[in-house]
Order: sequence, then structure tokens, then C-alpha cells
Amino acid sequence: MNENLLAFEAGAGRKSVLLVDDHADNIDILKGILKDHYDLYAAKNGQMALKIIDSKLPDIVLLDIMMPGMNGYEVCEQIKANPATQHIPVIFITAMTSVQDEQRGFEVGAVDFITKPITPLTTLARVANHIALSEQDKRNRLIIEQRTSQLKEALVSAVNMLSEAGTYNDEHTGSHMWRMADYCAVLARSLGWPEDKVEHLQLAAPMHDTGKIGIPDSILKAPRKLTEEEWVIMRQHPSIGAEILGKSQAPLFQIAAQVALGHHEKWDGSGYPKGLAGEDIPIAARIVALADVFDALTMERPYKKAWPIEEAYQYLRDQAGSHFDPKLVELFIAQDEEVRAVKRSWEEREQMNAVS
Repeated sequence: MNENLLAFEAGAGRKSVLLVDDHADNIDILKGILKDHYDLYAAKNGQMALKIIDSKLPDIVLLDIMMPGMNGYEVCEQIKANPATQHIPVIFITAMTSVQDEQRGFEVGAVDFITKPITPLTTLARVANHIALSEQDKRNRLIIEQRTSQLKEALVSAVNMLSEAGTYNDEHTGSHMWRMADYCAVLARSLGWPEDKVEHLQLAAPMHDTGKIGIPDSILKAPRKLTEEEWVIMRQHPSIGAEILGKSQAPLFQIAAQVALGHHEKWDGSGYPKGLAGEDIPIAARIVALADVFDALTMERPYKKAWPIEEAYQYLRDQAGSHFDPKLVELFIAQDEEVRAVKRSWEEREQMNAVS
């Protein structure tokens, strides 16, 4: 059970009701009916009601319609427009009983009407019923949130395992694939991608070498340059990865399949496995290709020192139009502050891990 659900269960106690009416007599009648059962707040106009709602978050609102200034419909619309208050049930207390009045009330988000003159039993029954329904709805939403969180955690774990599998035989990979994924996110956001799509790319990027599972160790770990015959086999890993990842129709794995298949394609058409060129290469694959090379250049390995960021940028510029999408190169370099922040964050993380 997550913390929000635990807090919800622990907080099950006396409920609160906000009464909103510009006539004090009506407020007094409602207080007399409800005071023995609920904690009560009162407001004599819409503006005061919204301030109380923001600070107290009542469990239900009993709202008059005809009020000077801001009427009840407008108050209800504002309650429902705020994500923090949109789930609070609103009952209109009114003498307006036409079909049009009721239709307008339900359109702005009310759950019920209590007509004047007010009767105690009807008022108590409807308030209790809607608070109970609201509490059940709240509990259901928290359960869904908890299960969604658990599913996301399981998905991220599965992605991590697939990513690790693809680079299992490369002892020098380290945090490369995760840092590279963060660079991909920086570039995708700069393109204006929605956050859910950015997140999909960030999870998909580390799976780009999944197909190496199907390449023999004798080739992956060869302590020499590969022969042409061995390169033929090595160049199969994008297709193998795309075949594995493409078995799912989920958007995350569809992007991962595109990335796996296209991350060795080049802007000028000289890449593999299909020799795609320009914008025929999926944008996700173009992003990963750039971020992958940039991170490889700027990370230290046993056989080379880490390149300074400025030199890595220059390499990207030199390869723009041949290896990389020229527009992506310039856009990536323009995010210099965020790029350096990602690199610095990972360096700090690795230093902490080394100490611990």
C-alpha cells in the first residue's frame, strides 16, 4: 500500500462541509441540520468560498446558485477546473427547479440538487450519500495510482534488464546507456515532444543494442579488428533487436524497435542495415545515434581519454550532413547548459557510488 493510500485510510474521520449562501438565514438552517454530523465552514459569496476551498479542502460543498457577483455555476466551474479540487462533490441548494437549471448545473459539474425549502432528512441523506461516493472514488483512484506505479516500476525493471542483456559482454559500457538516454531526453524536449513521448524515448534508448544478444561472443569480444565476414554478422544486430522489440505493440517498444533498427543508419545513406538516408531514418533513431556517439566521445575508457565537450561538439559538427542530422546537431549543441548538467549529474552520481 503506497503512502497516499495509507494516509487516506488513516485520515478517515469526521468529514467537513462548506456551506455557501449569501443569505445568513439559509446558512443557519443548514448549520442546524448538519452541525452534529460534520465540521462546517461557511462563506457568503463565491470569492470567499474559493479561498476556503483552497485552504481547507472540504469533503463536500453545498452551494447556492443565485448570489451577487460570482454565481454558483461560476463557482462550481472554478472548483472543477482546479486539479486539486475537481473531485470535491458539489450539491446545489436552490429554489431554481427548471429542467434548464438542472441541466446547466450538471454541465458545470454538480452531483445533485437540493431544492428549497430545505428538509433535514433529505439534506442529511444526500450529503451522506455523496460523501460516501466521493470517498469510494478517492480510494479507487489511489488504488489505481498504486497499481499504475507498480506496473511502471515493473516495466522500467524489464527495460533495464533488456538493456543490460544487450551490453552484457561489454565491460566498458558502465553508465553509458543511461547517460546517453538522458541526452536523448534533452534533445527530444528541445524538439517540443510531449513528456510522455520523451519518457518513452528515454526508456527505449538504452535498448538500442538489444540485438547483440544474437551475436556470438567470439565476434563481440574479438581482441582485434573484425574480418569482413564477421562484420556481416555484426551488422545483423540492429535487425535482431528490432525483431525482438517489435513483437510488442506498446508505444514504448515500437519506439525501441525503431531505435534498435535505425541507430547505425547515417544521414548520407552510408549506414546499415538498410542504408536509409535523411528523414527516411526515424527521428528517434537519429536522436539516439547522435547521443550515443556524443556520450561515447566524452566518456573515459581504458583505451582512450574522455574528450572535452567542446571537441565532441566539433566532431558532431564535422559529421553533420554525413553521419548525423544537421538540424539535430545544432539543436543539441544549443542545449549546452542542459547537456553539461546531465554530464555533471552523472559524474557526481558515479563519485558517490565509488565512495560508498
